Amino acid sequence: MLRGIAQAVDKKTGKTAGELSLEASRESSRIDPLEVGHEMAGDVLDHIWQCIDKHKHIINEDEFTIVMVLADDPMLCNVMRRKFYAWPYLPKPRPRQSVFLYNRKRDDIQFLWALPAAEGMATLSSMTVVGEKWKRMKSWCDAFYNHTFHELIRKQSGTDLLSESEFLNVNREKLIQAGCQEVNSPRSEPLDFSKIDI
Repeated sequence: MLRGIAQAVDKKTGKTAGELSLEASRESSRIDPLEVGHEMAGDVLDHIWQCIDKHKHIINEDEFTIVMVLADDPMLCNVMRRKFYAWPYLPKPRPRQSVFLYNRKRDDIQFLWALPAAEGMATLSSMTVVGEKWKRMKSWCDAFYNHTFHELIRKQSGTDLLSESEFLNVNREKLIQAGCQEVNSPRSEPLDFSKIDI
C-alpha cells in the first residue's frame, strides 16, 4: 500500500518515500534531532536557487520572495516534506515557514524570516525573557500575533515589497483585465438538522 501512495523517489537509493518511511519506522537506534536538522538544511540553498531559476522568467519584478514550507505527509506519519514556491509579494506568515528575498539586479538572496511550528510560536510569544539566539524569532512571533508582521519585516530587511493583500489591491484592475474575474460568493447556509434522517 505504501508503494502506491508514495511517488517521490530518492535519487541516491532509488527507493520511494513509502519504502524509506517504512525503513525509518523500523529503526530502533536513537537519532539526534540536531543531526537531522543539519541534514535537512544541507540542500535548502540549492532548492532556493532552483526555485529562483524557474520563476525568473515568470515573475517580472525586481524583487520577489521564495517561500519554503515544512509540511507533514498526510499518509506517511514520519515523513516531512519541504515545499518551495515564489511570490511577487511578501506572503502571509504561517507556522513552519521560511521566506527569502531575491533581488534580480544584485542576483542575491536575503533571508527574511523563519517561523517555527504553531506551538513554538505561541510559546515564544508568551515568554517574557528568551535567550539571545531566540530574540529575533520571538520578535517575528510577537509581530504575527500583534498583526504588525510585514511592517517589522520591512524594517528589518530594508525592502519595500508589498504584502499579498496590498499587492492584490494595487494590481486589482490589471488582474481583472488579464482575466481574473472578481467572484462574489454567496453566504453559506447553516445546516438544517430537520432535513437529516436517521
